[in-house]
Amino acid sequence: MREAVKELTGGKGVDVVYDPVGGELAQVALRSLAWQGRYLVIGFASGEIPRFPANIALLKEASIIGVWWGTWGKNNPGDSVKNMLDLAGLVETGQLVPRVTESYPLERYLDAFAAISERRAKGKVILTMD
Repeated sequence: MREAVKELTGGKGVDVVYDPVGGELAQVALRSLAWQGRYLVIGFASGEIPRFPANIALLKEASIIGVWWGTWGKNNPGDSVKNMLDLAGLVETGQLVPRVTESYPLERYLDAFAAISERRAKGKVILTMD
């Protein structure tokens, strides 16, 4: 995987890792950072909280940053609204296409919730009103 990242980035590495999963691939992702890259800790959907070797952050002059969206939104309500409007605009113009992997009619909301809570969802799980 690291070799594929190097090939895709011309040997540079990635500028930002957005990690909502944690787990066994977290260290691989950290090692794939470019010089002064940022590793964003979003959550631990895998159930495993990773342990990072501090020397990798030092050698790459990288940052490991916790991103707790709910608290950030509460502390920055104007910016949060702007972000949501910007995201909605990207979706509307087709520049951002959310990956929907499961769709349920509203009356099957318990099945949708189970897909999320049992960590079977690989993308967005949506409820439809039809």
